Amino acid sequence: MIHRALKVILLCFVLMLSVAACAQTAPTTAPVGDAPAAEPPVATTVATTEESSSGLRIVTTTTQATDLVKVLTTGVDGIEITALMGAGVDPHLYQPTESDIVAMNAANMVVYNGLHLEGQFDTVFEALSEQGVVIYAVSKPVKDGGFAIGGFTLSESLVDVDDPHFWFDPRNWELSVQGLADALAQVDAANAETYQANAAAYIEELGVLFEWADTGMRSVDEAQRYLVTSHDAFQYFGASFGWRMMAIQGLSTEDEAGVGDIQETVDFVIDNAIPVVFVESSIPPDTIEAVIEAVASQGGDVRIGLREMYSDAMGEPDTFGGTYIGMIAENVYTILQSYQCADTTVEIPAWPDSLSVSPPAEILDAACAE
Repeated sequence: MIHRALKVILLCFVLMLSVAACAQTAPTTAPVGDAPAAEPPVATTVATTEESSSGLRIVTTTTQATDLVKVLTTGVDGIEITALMGAGVDPHLYQPTESDIVAMNAANMVVYNGLHLEGQFDTVFEALSEQGVVIYAVSKPVKDGGFAIGGFTLSESLVDVDDPHFWFDPRNWELSVQGLADALAQVDAANAETYQANAAAYIEELGVLFEWADTGMRSVDEAQRYLVTSHDAFQYFGASFGWRMMAIQGLSTEDEAGVGDIQETVDFVIDNAIPVVFVESSIPPDTIEAVIEAVASQGGDVRIGLREMYSDAMGEPDTFGGTYIGMIAENVYTILQSYQCADTTVEIPAWPDSLSVSPPAEILDAACAE
């Protein structure tokens, strides 16, 4: 039975890759997660193994989902987490490998972002759900609560979809924390108390993070609060902290940036006297570099940010930016320090001692580039 199920899923995988090869821009699979079909149901029971008291095998897609699962399962024995995407990986374009399919087929639960971020996974998720694997989107409570930013068109078949980068508002992430804790408690009732306690402690930290980031980001004069990036991943971030966004590429990195997009960004930078533009860690810097060169050729002056911004993926494991809290904080430091280097008045608040991670010296003591 297991081998038969695996063959079904692998067939879906082959079909999916075949379709993906025929299209170069828009997502190639049916809507997933929150739009418009309902999320796969959360299972009420899960098989256990002899190796541990929990024996819960969880596969995660994005780095953000991986970090959240690790936080919530701290203190629970026997949790096996398999992360599919690593630092710097673009989930918009990522296609599941054969080993990914095998891992998901053997899992009790798959935790993913949803809102079409993992556009190449839809068919696989449907097949896994039919086999009884719990498929859970951490975006679900955000969408259900009405906090998703919608109205985007990705293709002829994907119209009025939501921006999938919801995690950039820490208040949204609080909803995701509680939603996943509830799902884990339902799947693994024996450890429900631990999941809920971890969630409560983490949500408290996220509140502190938001207040710290909000204070710093709003210290910049409102007229100067513009964030220019490679692709449109920071709408939630901007809405959270009172900044306006400009991106060369659209919502998905599958959108091709043309000469017109670059020139539009150049005009925006010059017209608004924007001093800094930012490269993202999961996207090549070509388009941002083209903007900087074009601005200079027209007599303008704009510099690149002190370091790359985290957008669709977090940093390397065991680093500050490799945690959700560190990812948000490092982006805030990067923006504020870069603007400070461009002679903008900025206040960078002291790091809260109550948070479980702390920025390293190289972030705190960053020097302006010549």
